[in-house]
Amino acid sequence: MTASTVFYQRDGRIARITLNRPENLNAINDQMPQELSAAVGEANRDDAVHVIVLTGAGRAFCAGYDLRLYAEQPRPAAYSQDLPWDPMLDYALMSENTSCFMSLWRSFKPVICKIRGYAVAGGSDIALCCDLVVMAEDARIGYPPARVWGCPTTAMWVYRVGAERAKRLLLTGDLITGREAAQMGLVALAVPEAELDATVEGLAARMAGAPRNQLMMQKLMINQAYENMGLATTQLIATLFDGIARHTPEGFAWKARAEKVGFKQAVKERDGGEPI
Repeated sequence: MTASTVFYQRDGRIARITLNRPENLNAINDQMPQELSAAVGEANRDDAVHVIVLTGAGRAFCAGYDLRLYAEQPRPAAYSQDLPWDPMLDYALMSENTSCFMSLWRSFKPVICKIRGYAVAGGSDIALCCDLVVMAEDARIGYPPARVWGCPTTAMWVYRVGAERAKRLLLTGDLITGREAAQMGLVALAVPEAELDATVEGLAARMAGAPRNQLMMQKLMINQAYENMGLATTQLIATLFDGIARHTPEGFAWKARAEKVGFKQAVKERDGGEPI
């Protein structure tokens, strides 16, 4: 299976899914969520596959949503309605993307996410839906749009690190290194960049040696504990809040700034430490 934004191949018992917009640091466009979900579906339909490895082409895992497409374009645009805005239209659009990212969580085959470079904003949503995340020690993960213009729709931060650490990260929008992420339990492992590929291959091979039914049972049992804690309800609220965040007075002002000076400068100002 080859799609415009996601590359899929099978290597023995391992399915390899690669986000494939390296010239844009694998930023999310309109096609990527659906193509990611389709690749996960392909792996789940293949009885030869026991485990999935997800990564990004080039020097980053995923830089989040492509703000050149969504922040710089004048309203009305995808994710940015004119006022008065309809929150249900926004929710329908974003909940579909959230569902596509959650195909990784729902996958009967376990998913290992390999991160080098950056996994930020929507890219962190994708990564944290996976079963195990392995980062290069100097890679960065975080959700800077929590400062303005976003809320993580998958809400996986609190389920991975608990309330206080999730608040530490989302009330600041700070990026942390792979080393810091592993120390707080956000990700499974952080290793030197030179060891990243070998570490992920070792984990994938170890899992792939187990029967598919055993892998499926263990994953379903663990996931059900989180489902019972209200994961779906939390994600509904988070996805609604994401739309609200893009249509507050501050969200409108930040979008206008991105249209005027470009998203890179607007992001620099948002994350620079000055009051918003």
